[in-house]
Amino acid sequence: MLTNPSDRAWVEVQADALLRNVSTLQEVVGSSSRLIPMVKADAYGVGLSQVVQTLETTNPWGFGVATLDEGLELQKLGVIYPILIVSPLPPASTEAAVEAGLQLGISSPEALSLVTDAAERVGRSAEIHIEIDTGIGRAGFNWKDASSWKRDLDHAIELGARWVGSYTHLHSADEGHDTVLEQWTRFQDALRQLDVPDSVLIHIVNSAGALRIPEFAASAIRTGIFLYGGRAGVGLPDPEPVVSVYARVVHIRQAHAGDTVGYGATYRAETNECWASLGIGYGDGIPRMLGNRGSIVIHGCRAPIIGRISMDVTVVNISEIPNVSLGDVGTLIGSDQDEQITVDDVAEQADTIGYEILTGLSPRLPRIWKGLDEQ
Repeated sequence: MLTNPSDRAWVEVQADALLRNVSTLQEVVGSSSRLIPMVKADAYGVGLSQVVQTLETTNPWGFGVATLDEGLELQKLGVIYPILIVSPLPPASTEAAVEAGLQLGISSPEALSLVTDAAERVGRSAEIHIEIDTGIGRAGFNWKDASSWKRDLDHAIELGARWVGSYTHLHSADEGHDTVLEQWTRFQDALRQLDVPDSVLIHIVNSAGALRIPEFAASAIRTGIFLYGGRAGVGLPDPEPVVSVYARVVHIRQAHAGDTVGYGATYRAETNECWASLGIGYGDGIPRMLGNRGSIVIHGCRAPIIGRISMDVTVVNISEIPNVSLGDVGTLIGSDQDEQITVDDVAEQADTIGYEILTGLSPRLPRIWKGLDEQ
């Protein structure tokens, strides 16, 4: 554990574990499938700059983002790999994306028209990936009607658009195989109608899809949660933990029977107890749902969270943990001696998913990188 005595709370990131998770996925899908690491939402909350610096050593096909600003930020960081915006853009952002040379996911005839018009205005070819909706329903050309909108695609190519890739989103790869097969079949049917050139990059599977059905990996895989240490799906291999979250004890109190703690006084001591306040709360991204149900590890022992979590403070019962002092470190995610709390453990206790836990970690928590020359 790397610590700064002045930090009230912080996130520690294991660069070597991140790279080992990359290797695991690459071994599963084989060398013929390239990786497109998804680095949207500040690389799932882990830290964009350092994540990209680490992943560039693996020679990915490129990086995936969700917004124009995220793509431009990658360019500012000096990324030389292709940058793909996988989510639909607002019309007003299209021209800036084309002018910047970002690759765009295109999900409708209207988006095709916007991108070709923008390319003409800026004097630059648009590089596009055709998104096909095979069941997720939120965006994409309808797979059933590929022959009808193929005319729009052909026209865009005639006007100078470069067809780089085609993709779909799996809606339930984390849960089971049947719907993945159904979506794959629909996707292949659409591709046949489009008469896709061999040069077009085909990417369909996410982390869960790659691990569950590696034979569907195609030209590339878009991988996110598994890289960052979150479980990809039910019955799938666990990744190596990448992220740990720590906080210091900032106050210790001897409580008496009947004393209450936190807003709403949702916890009342039944006997005399010892409470410790840690300098972390929901303002740092710790789910408020963990109040009276989660735990924090101190000195290798689990201390139950008592009362509601505040914006900046979380209180635990340390009555059964001896010799706790001000400044001691509590582990909210990570390992301490024989005790471990994973991202997915926290997600389960908070009735959410690992994605939300990671992306919710606040920027006010310093990210301290370990490995690869400590970044």
